[in-house]
Amino acid sequence: MVKKIVGKKIKSIRLKNDMTIQELAVSSRVSSNMISRIERGLTIPSVEILMKLANTFGMSINFFVEDAATGSTVVMTKQGKGEPIFFFEDKHQIISLSHGLRDPSFAVFYDTIEKDCSSGEGGMVHTGEEFALVVSGRMLFNVENHEYILEEGDSLTFKSSLPHRWQNLNDGQSVIMWVVAPAPNVVQ
Repeated sequence: MVKKIVGKKIKSIRLKNDMTIQELAVSSRVSSNMISRIERGLTIPSVEILMKLANTFGMSINFFVEDAATGSTVVMTKQGKGEPIFFFEDKHQIISLSHGLRDPSFAVFYDTIEKDCSSGEGGMVHTGEEFALVVSGRMLFNVENHEYILEEGDSLTFKSSLPHRWQNLNDGQSVIMWVVAPAPNVVQ
């Protein structure tokens, strides 16, 4: 059972990323023969091999071993609800609006950011795309050394591979709705 789940998930994420087994082998430094055996459910990869494969896709190994039966194909979130997934010293709180969706290819979050809070001086870089909508407040986004000031109702979409950072410019809280693809693996 576990062999089949792991194999199906590896094959699925490989195909979603439009990769051949050989391309995945080169990127992950795992032999193409081993990847083929894993995908066909003939063997269970070691933790080391699973970590190499997960790192290639920017994911946690948890994604590959979670049973596909957990999660739902539809997630409804009532206003003011959602799954708290990140808190940082009462300055930055993230609530998931898509938590529980089975094998998501994107994630939706409300991010409540206190006055003077920022993502830091360095620019973040990772795979995928991001969409940020300022629900309330005023934010400064810096994407590849270009500054964008967003007011309530303004949005910004960008490739996550570009160095980016943000800062709350509001005198109080700012609330951002993020749509991030692929869905990051979030550990509570």
